[in-house]
Amino acid sequence: MRSTGSIRSSFWANRSGFSFMRATSGLFMPKRATMTERGGWFGAALVLVAVLTVLRLAVLALQPIDLFTDEAQYWLWGQSLDFGYYSKPPLIAWVIRVSVALGASDAPFWVRAPAPVLHGAAALILGAVAARLGGRRAALWTAAAYATLPFVSFGAHVISTDTVMAPFYAGALALVLRTAATRRATDGVAAGLVFGLAFLAKYAALYLVPGLVLAAVLSPAFRPGWRGAAWMAAAFALMAAPNLVWNLNHGMVTLAHTLENADWAPGGPSLSLAALAMFLASQVLVFGPLGALMLLGAPFRRLTRAEWALLALALPPLLAVSVQALLAGANANWAVTAYFAATPLVVMLAGRVWNSASLALNALVGVALMVLALAAPWPSIGERPVLERVLGRAYLSRQILALAKAEGLPVLASDRGILADLFYTGAGSGVTVWAPRRAGRAQNYYELTYPHPVAPAGPTLYIAATPPRCEGAVLQPLVTFDTTGGAYARASFAAYLLAPGCADVAD
Repeated sequence: MRSTGSIRSSFWANRSGFSFMRATSGLFMPKRATMTERGGWFGAALVLVAVLTVLRLAVLALQPIDLFTDEAQYWLWGQSLDFGYYSKPPLIAWVIRVSVALGASDAPFWVRAPAPVLHGAAALILGAVAARLGGRRAALWTAAAYATLPFVSFGAHVISTDTVMAPFYAGALALVLRTAATRRATDGVAAGLVFGLAFLAKYAALYLVPGLVLAAVLSPAFRPGWRGAAWMAAAFALMAAPNLVWNLNHGMVTLAHTLENADWAPGGPSLSLAALAMFLASQVLVFGPLGALMLLGAPFRRLTRAEWALLALALPPLLAVSVQALLAGANANWAVTAYFAATPLVVMLAGRVWNSASLALNALVGVALMVLALAAPWPSIGERPVLERVLGRAYLSRQILALAKAEGLPVLASDRGILADLFYTGAGSGVTVWAPRRAGRAQNYYELTYPHPVAPAGPTLYIAATPPRCEGAVLQPLVTFDTTGGAYARASFAAYLLAPGCADVAD
């Protein structure tokens, strides 16, 4: 006999025409029926995700685009493994280090190769979450839906902290559900450890905490019990502790950088409805238009307890980042943790036609991104390639490195993007690269780790877009570099010879 909640869900599904699955069936039906409804999806999902992952890896191998500034910086972090870094927790550096070691190459492909694999893993894990809450059809749709989301399609072309966090955040969700079902200490410990890995990928994983509290209030499926919660908290603390200790030993530099990114005005908040509207509009590009529309309407639907819990998990990042956008602006990806729970929710609410349309539309976006990556530097808008931000970086670095080797001089640069690629492209070249030595707090990882010597032994090549002054005189460039058709096309970078006493011009 079905429970009242299951009957109500089925009734609403028939009335609405949207939901093709009773989300409560896996929670209230007898064990054998529950296992039957949950099973039978993984093989098909694995094939779909594997094919898509292999295709994305092939595109990575062929795309002619440089590493972006952040990607090159993460690679450099991986050359010196630690429990923390200037602006991010350490897991992305560890992942890249393993990847380039496996490939025995530092080529862009091996730096980025974990990205499609990690997103593929996240898709399958979220499928398991949907299987427990909504059955096998919801599981298969969820795996396919997540694998084709716009932010996943974009994230499969680059390596980022969002991508590294994805499977661990999804895994923590799945293990919380498992802990709630089994009440085993081992499951609670596993949930805490995996959540700790998500935290070591990106601090935004902490949005899971308020989301789980709300979800536990709304649905028994998310109630691990006090003992389970205690085991989770202890395991999480064990996993997070090394990074917290690292931060304490480095003046909480990562926290300071995170707060800097918030960019709140010192005189108090200045509300910007335009910035809020821009952030909310950007979520359509992150989650897809039909998914975003279904999520927007979810609070006004007749939801099961499990569906309310998934909505509660999605709300904390969306609300917090919306407030941030209103006060000081926000990047489109800052609320990405919302969509790990929102994906199975939207799938469970939508009908087959809606899910099919959403999947097809998002897949078209993914194909378009692949074409852009493979065809770069085509197309262009005016004379600017669409992907100019990831073009021309290595070319400029090679010019700088060739000059430095010819002159036998070290290089000083203040532009973070140039520094990032100089360290990456110039690895093994024998050229020394420095960042400015600031009087106050270092403004980036390079200034913190590779500051210009106080008393250099000789002259330095200074790379800048504007001529520096030394003792009141404007210095003349030794060489002006070719920056056409890429990230630096709108600037004119040149090399200047700095005498030892003029090193402070870069401050």
